[in-house]
Amino acid sequence: MRDTSSPDSMSTAELRVARAALQMQEDVISFVRRVAQGRCDLARDEQRRRTDGTPASGMSVVDIASVFGQEHGGGSLRPPRETNISADHQFVVELERLCESIGFGELRTLDDASLESVVRQLSVFETSRSAERQALFTKIDRFTTELVKRYKDGEANVDSLLAD
Repeated sequence: MRDTSSPDSMSTAELRVARAALQMQEDVISFVRRVAQGRCDLARDEQRRRTDGTPASGMSVVDIASVFGQEHGGGSLRPPRETNISADHQFVVELERLCESIGFGELRTLDDASLESVVRQLSVFETSRSAERQALFTKIDRFTTELVKRYKDGEANVDSLLAD
């Protein structure tokens, strides 16, 4: 059996397939992480609203767009790929169950301690997904580096990409 844990021991075709599978995993984790970040931002906005005394109203599309429109950091330098994440993917289901268990859908009616718990638990979830995402980036980068090396060294032919 071939060792698939090390990119240099894999065929070029195996390397491409393995890298594509890792990229698909990263797409799902990235999507779920962004959803968790957005929900955490909404909970933090509710905390801010309570602190500055803004009257409570329904959570409108304008409210949500305002929260999501705030700049929170750089993000990835990698080009985006089209993703289509199923609502029944295990990570999506895990996030939905977490949100249900902590009362995310009732942000405006939670007491302050419960609201703080929502922020904390969503932050932990997001941080865990970020760590998983970074680990995947490391693997993807190793596979990409090996592919680039093979193309530069002539071990792999760019024309073969068209046949795949």
